[in-house]
Amino acid sequence: MTLGLPPAWGVQYSAYLPTEAAAGAVVDELAELRHRLIAVRAHDHFRSDPSNFCYGKPSMDPELEGWWQVFSLAVYSGHDRLALDPFLRSERILVAGIARSHGGFAQGGAEGHAVTLEHHFTRVGLLHERAAAEVPLPDLLPVELGPPAAGPQWSCSGVGRSDEVVQAVVAVAERMYGGAEAIPDVADWLLDEEFAFGEPYESTGEFLGDLADAVAHQGTCTDSTVEAVPFLAALIRDAGVPGGTRVVLLGDLLRLAVTGRATAASLADRITALGNVWEEPAADCMTRRAIAREMPVLLANWEVESDAARFVLAALAAAVASDGDPLVTGLQLAALPAPVGTARADIVALVEELLHGDHAGLRSALDRLAAWRLGIVEQSQNPHVALRDLALSVLPDLVMSDVGPAVYR
Repeated sequence: MTLGLPPAWGVQYSAYLPTEAAAGAVVDELAELRHRLIAVRAHDHFRSDPSNFCYGKPSMDPELEGWWQVFSLAVYSGHDRLALDPFLRSERILVAGIARSHGGFAQGGAEGHAVTLEHHFTRVGLLHERAAAEVPLPDLLPVELGPPAAGPQWSCSGVGRSDEVVQAVVAVAERMYGGAEAIPDVADWLLDEEFAFGEPYESTGEFLGDLADAVAHQGTCTDSTVEAVPFLAALIRDAGVPGGTRVVLLGDLLRLAVTGRATAASLADRITALGNVWEEPAADCMTRRAIAREMPVLLANWEVESDAARFVLAALAAAVASDGDPLVTGLQLAALPAPVGTARADIVALVEELLHGDHAGLRSALDRLAAWRLGIVEQSQNPHVALRDLALSVLPDLVMSDVGPAVYR
């Protein structure tokens, strides 16, 4: 390491290819990019190695039987990690494109100090090793532009005190399910005696996090999630639940509504490479339909809700409503505080295109967002990702990062 410079940064890339020949072609291209180490192994190679822990165990991904994996380590030096960020994004796009061009897909990876990653790189199947090789960097690294102004402050109350929120949520659970024989899981734990006499929550955010996890553990929809949707909708309509908490719960519904679409976007290359047709998981589809059934009563409060709640409600309607749905044709998005030139205006434009727009309008809205929300760039460069899937997959984070400071202030 040159004195005064940060330690060299390493990135390990991985890709799946359908044949050994395709894997070899990818190796050649990565070598031309000056990746330092490149190894090729048959998928599940270590399941056939008697000395390995995985020997004889069932495959973790049987769908890839007969495929090949390429692992490479690229080294970048002379700059700290933050300065490298835009360039590394372009590198990920480049490697994904190489894998795609040979009928495969990029998946996974790791980052860290180059010396550490090189030491731990698994050399089984090593085909290429060039000591001290580094990926050449441009004289001037690309610089990311900051986002536009966020927009005016939302007129929304906070999430409220944790004890008051817990009391209000339990009260709704008791009204809906108290004395019932079959209680949905999301309400069962709230009415349990252990919960009632347990330790109080230190913050409302902590409680709402537990509630969200009870609805969809680690964000995964199940039959229990479908059962929980009417309860979440009742909480959002309840006057005893603070306005900020209702906004957070609307955000939870928004994330659940796009679960299937987000999965389709993230797996688009894999689905295409395997020749599959995407089918939305039943629980994701049923959850989205359950939310759609609650939309009439949720939108009935449009005029009396805070502007922050309307913002999330509009996004939720875009996630579940079909084109031309009379429930959403009259939504007054223009009334939201989103002045032209702000980041919020770009988000509202995306919602508008999802509700009423066409392919060209949706592409334009995503391009505007990608100029400052750079996480969108990688997927927008993927020809296999459907525009609507991409738009819906990024919508919850865009919306909730905007309203979050208002509800948790």
